Amino acid sequence: MISRLEIVSNAVNAGSIVLAARNSVHTWWTGILGCGLFAVLFYQSQLYADVVLQIFFIATSIYGWRVWLSGREGSALPVTRVAAKVLWVTACAALCVAMVYGLMLRRFTNAYAPFVDSLVLTLSVMAQLLLMTRRYETWWFWLAVNTLSIALFGFRGLWLTAALYSAFWVNAWFARLRWRKLVVAND
Repeated sequence: MISRLEIVSNAVNAGSIVLAARNSVHTWWTGILGCGLFAVLFYQSQLYADVVLQIFFIATSIYGWRVWLSGREGSALPVTRVAAKVLWVTACAALCVAMVYGLMLRRFTNAYAPFVDSLVLTLSVMAQLLLMTRRYETWWFWLAVNTLSIALFGFRGLWLTAALYSAFWVNAWFARLRWRKLVVAND
């Protein structure tokens, strides 16, 4: 059964993600609201790593909002790329953290799918940090996060949320194409 909380949290987060793909600064305040709602929903569903993730998203959204408005000479921060070596090192670190956190969740909580949930957490952290600094590679990480999340939420019975993450996947694909054009324009 789909709850009212799941419907409202999905609607608000959908708006935030569409705004991010459209390169709109309004993604941040809508994201803060949506993440607060998702935190409650995920707590009720025993997806504790996702609760921690939503708290992280709220904090980083406040910071990201500020960063996006701090571009040169009053303009928005440009979309740029991350050095490949830095990207690979941080991705490997994220995988290691996911394993350790997954072990902790499995040992000390009744978390559902602790390792997948932890991987969603760490890859989302990477994606969010890249989004905050307007890095093109953010969208590759969001594609990975959304792929894992679709399965995780579906198996947990959060069908509306799984459907939303399917839409997020499509949105991330098109956002990647849009941002790629913005990177070229800023090179």
